[in-house]
Amino acid sequence: MGKGPVRRAGGVAPRNRGECDLAEVRLQEGESLENALRRFKRKVQQEDIVKEVKRHSFYLKPGEKMRVKQALARKRNRKKSRRDSE
Repeated sequence: MGKGPVRRAGGVAPRNRGECDLAEVRLQEGESLENALRRFKRKVQQEDIVKEVKRHSFYLKPGEKMRVKQALARKRNRKKSRRDSE
């Protein structure tokens, strides 16, 4: 008799055995659908679900991943130096 996934204090299930933790919003008493949808969108954004899906949508070889990371660092440094010079 399993009790199901164990929940931690933050309400996030442990990520093992292929379990996925989906954002869930329950419609409250007398709440409009628009408000519930707004809460759902905010929750998805806070949990970075879209970012995670995009990251797993294609495979990057380790070398390619390193090059992308270095390119982002160069971009950040250029932006920072531009901001400092102004």
